Amino acid sequence: MKIIESHKFKIRLRVITDYIKKDKQSASINFVKKLKKNIKNLNNSPFKYKQSDYFDNENIRDMTYMGYTVIYKIYLEENTIIVVDIFNQNKPLDTTK
Repeated sequence: MKIIESHKFKIRLRVITDYIKKDKQSASINFVKKLKKNIKNLNNSPFKYKQSDYFDNENIRDMTYMGYTVIYKIYLEENTIIVVDIFNQNKPLDTTK
């Protein structure tokens, strides 16, 4: 499957990594490396994670990673996964942006 990261995901990931980098740059780099590896592994089993709590669609999934929720959508017909968003689990999803 082809994996595409949405613009929104990229922006929010940058904000998160910039925040982590303030404390320790190596932690920020490690966070991104491991997250990207987990995202890449979605190729092997895209339905591995539970259906999203935020959407009523079985093709939209929530992957939990180090206190963050990564939302992704599976498009079986196109053989594609789109990584939609990432946010801290303790904060509600802002659907207006």
